[in-house]
Amino acid sequence: MADTEKASIEPLLNIMKRLRDPQKGCPWDRRQTAESISGYTLEEAYEVYDAVANKDMNALQEELGDLLFHIVFYASIAEEKGFFDFSDIVRTACDKMIRRHPHIFGSKETMPDWEQLKQKERAERHQNGILSGIAKALPATTRAYKLQNRAADVGFDWDKPDLVLDKIVEESAELRAEIAQSTHIAEREDEMGDLLFACVNLARKLNIDPEKALKRTNAKFERRFSYIEESLKQKKQPFEQTSLEEMESLWTEAKKKEKNTSF
Repeated sequence: MADTEKASIEPLLNIMKRLRDPQKGCPWDRRQTAESISGYTLEEAYEVYDAVANKDMNALQEELGDLLFHIVFYASIAEEKGFFDFSDIVRTACDKMIRRHPHIFGSKETMPDWEQLKQKERAERHQNGILSGIAKALPATTRAYKLQNRAADVGFDWDKPDLVLDKIVEESAELRAEIAQSTHIAEREDEMGDLLFACVNLARKLNIDPEKALKRTNAKFERRFSYIEESLKQKKQPFEQTSLEEMESLWTEAKKKEKNTSF
């Protein structure tokens, strides 16, 4: 970190004001709305996640800046419409953190019941349902995990993982039955969803983050498939002239190499 005076948020707020200026601002930035930039915000959040996963602190600094810029963007749009400004966002965040940590900022000496605190906050926002407040834009596996956790808090849960495995077998059989019906497109999708939901439930019972587990498998698939691709390139053999058996043999080679190099 450079040995310079700490930057405040003001320069970034001023940059946004200039970009959104009705007369002299950037045409692209001026026409943006909260809805139009929300998809980009998700991308920025994932890029932060990737930087952390890759332990790339330079990238993390840059990506956090991009994410902060989006927060300033939303604040500017809201301020123009008279809803709130950046200082309101900061105040709301501070109030929430103080409220959620009475053992640090208050008189309580023990850790609070986080779920009770969150339930109270949801009630204040008139989100009275047990499953209320779980963002619909979350990755489907993460949202399924959170839905199941909420239901489990009130006793709607399997007793042990073996019962979830039985459910997975049941859902697999139902999907197999729908596959046999060539016209049952929607039904197949429903049963596929049920099977995935049950798999997430099993991960939850095993204290495994399903999103993290699937990311690891995606990375593993990518490594092994790249090994197949590189092996074929070295042989100057195109995929079109390679049998599935040959590719599976190379896949097995990749697995063995990974096993031999892991410690």
